[in-house]
Amino acid sequence: MSLFIKNIMNKIFDNTQVAFSLKSDTELERAYFLFKLIASQPLVKIGTAVTNFALKAHLPVEGLIRSTVFDHFCGGVNEVDCLKVVDKMYTKGVSSVLDYSVEGKEEETQFDAALEMTLKTIEFAREREAIPFAVFKPTGFGRLDLYEKVGEKAVLTVAEQEEWSRVIARFDLACKTAYEKDVLLLIDAEESWMQDAADAIVTDMMRKYNKQKAIVFNTLQMYRWDRLDYLKQLHEQAKTEGFYIGMKLVRGAYMEKENERAAERGLKSPICISKEATDINYDAAVLYMVENIDKMAIFAGTHNEESSYKLMRLLEEKGITKDDKRIFFGQLLGMSDNISFNLAENKYNVAKYLPFGPVRDVMPYLIRRAEENTSVAGQTSRELTLIKKEKERRKL
Repeated sequence: MSLFIKNIMNKIFDNTQVAFSLKSDTELERAYFLFKLIASQPLVKIGTAVTNFALKAHLPVEGLIRSTVFDHFCGGVNEVDCLKVVDKMYTKGVSSVLDYSVEGKEEETQFDAALEMTLKTIEFAREREAIPFAVFKPTGFGRLDLYEKVGEKAVLTVAEQEEWSRVIARFDLACKTAYEKDVLLLIDAEESWMQDAADAIVTDMMRKYNKQKAIVFNTLQMYRWDRLDYLKQLHEQAKTEGFYIGMKLVRGAYMEKENERAAERGLKSPICISKEATDINYDAAVLYMVENIDKMAIFAGTHNEESSYKLMRLLEEKGITKDDKRIFFGQLLGMSDNISFNLAENKYNVAKYLPFGPVRDVMPYLIRRAEENTSVAGQTSRELTLIKKEKERRKL
């Protein structure tokens, strides 16, 4: 009997002892409390409003946020602060990706600061086996409106052209540094209306720095129905021009925003018509990449157990070893520990995204996480079921 079939029969993702092996009883209780809270949509809305008010009014709530939601979903307030979590998870074979999650900054000085932080995390990753990837968001390096304007091929003013040149220079310095230090670099995807411009830059970076292997990774949000075709076109380009493709595959995190904007403007939505269609699209992209793994590298970012089992099965069918460095599974800190830790236990490559930054600045990220969890059918109840199961096992 194949190892994969054994894993499926044993339902490895149901093993809560492995999943929560690093959580103390107190941390497990906290996780239970948080997911109970998130499961209730009105509470998420009220909590969001109260938190935003408290932070804007500079009320002393940071300590409370830090000891509850922040410590569950975030690695720390700075990169050094994250090391405790990084080292602890690596004892179980789970790697980390340090994600500077400060959002919505619009000033040049702030873009330069985000670049500095990215360079710092690349250096940090170079020194540590437990951190194989660095990551940044395109809007960390430039204004969303500018990406949109470039993507629409609108005429830029002289000032905007200079600003855009600085955005490209930031990308180039980050990618060049990652290449020189041999650190894999993930570049996140964002709203569809800014993505064309970001994709064009990232493709240029792959052309430059992915000549021997995939160092620079773009991100495909597979809830967009056009992304599989985009991947296939990029593959043709890569074959012709002789570069490797690195891709993080995710389902996507801006669905409501995307649908609302398309409806407001009378446009066809860029989003798949259903959750099922998104799942099919995601799995098709994984299959396409595995079938062309000689020229590609995959970071499969998913909290979906079915998709994870499918990728495990594919690796076995194609005779690809579980620890092949071109294939990583990825989840967010504080979520789907049953996937991450059981994959690591079974010797697959797996990494957790560790958001970090000052509590106040990371709040927009945390609020989005809570809202996403509420809107993804079944995600929160699955987390709760597993935590309950582990509490019973520990007799808590």
